[in-house]
Formats: sequence, C-alpha cells, structure tokens
Amino acid sequence: MIPTSVTSLGSGVFEYCSLLASVTLPGSVTSLGSDMFFSCSSLTSLTVPDSVTNIGSYAFLTCPGLTSVYFKGNAPVADSTVFSGDNVKIYYLPGTAGWGTFATATGQAPVLWNPQAQTGDGGFGVRTNRFGFNLNGSANIVVVVEACTNFFNPVWQPVQTNTLMGGMAYFSDPQWTNYPNRFYRLRSP
Repeated sequence: MIPTSVTSLGSGVFEYCSLLASVTLPGSVTSLGSDMFFSCSSLTSLTVPDSVTNIGSYAFLTCPGLTSVYFKGNAPVADSTVFSGDNVKIYYLPGTAGWGTFATATGQAPVLWNPQAQTGDGGFGVRTNRFGFNLNGSANIVVVVEACTNFFNPVWQPVQTNTLMGGMAYFSDPQWTNYPNRFYRLRSP
C-alpha cells in the first residue's frame, strides 16, 4: 500500500516487478514517473486517481498483461511512449475533459466508461424466475454487476460480468429468491 503522504512516484519505482499484479494509487499522487511500471508483466489493470495530472515517458512500456487503465479524473499530460508496446484500453468517466488531446498525444483511443442500469424499461424486474435489468453504455465495455444484502454492513460479491456488445447487455440474477433483500451496483473489472 502506498501511503497517502506520497504525492509523486519517481522514475522506475516498480520497474521489473514481474509479480506485481495490482497496485492502489492513493488520491494524493499527482505524478507517475517515467518507466514507473516498465516490464511489470503481471499487471493487468490499473485505476488512476483524479489527482494524477502527469504521466512520464515509457511509464507502462512492456506490460503485456495490461489490458485496461481506468482514469477517474481529467486526462493527464502524457506522450506517445506511455503505453508503447501494450495492447491496452483506456477508459474515462463522463464529465471529465482533455481526452481528445490525450488520444492525439498517446495514440490511444480512450473509451467512455458509462454503464447504466435501465430501470424504466420492460427489462427491469422478474422474468422467467430471474430478477434482471438491461445495461446500456459505450459499446464493448466490460461491466461487473455486484450484489450485497445489507447496506449497513455491505459485503459486495460479483454476480455476473457483462460485455456491452453494441452498447447493451442483459443482466439476470437466478439467485435473487435466496435473499430477502438484494442490492446491486456496477463496477469496472
């Protein structure tokens, strides 16, 4: 765990950490140094806090397992080397800015991560002994639907992973009758 007192992660901090599968970046971090995750072959996904405004050169070079990076804030300053050699999808949230400039600078085409559960259409509710609802959003994004039974002490468990083919998918929970209350939320994988 990176302490919240850290504001900048310097050059090569996790370089060649081939067993690094996940890392949590605190909201205090404003800058990711060059070569930061260079050759971290086990890293598959990363969420970048909204505090990050700059990503150094070659930060994710040779991270073959890295398939998705989720940005919580506006696009950081980055260059064409940041994701060199990686087959990664970049996701950003509605209401954030600078993604056109980011796309031009990095050569990546960021995708809006905007899934929504549809509660006002005919797909919401019980159908053939399953509770379910339609999901809409950007085409081909992956959405995990989680459930919990208690809002006061929530323990969220994944129920189903959906790919929004053509921007739509249907979620259904065949176990819904096993619980007196069941609450759902959407998250990235």
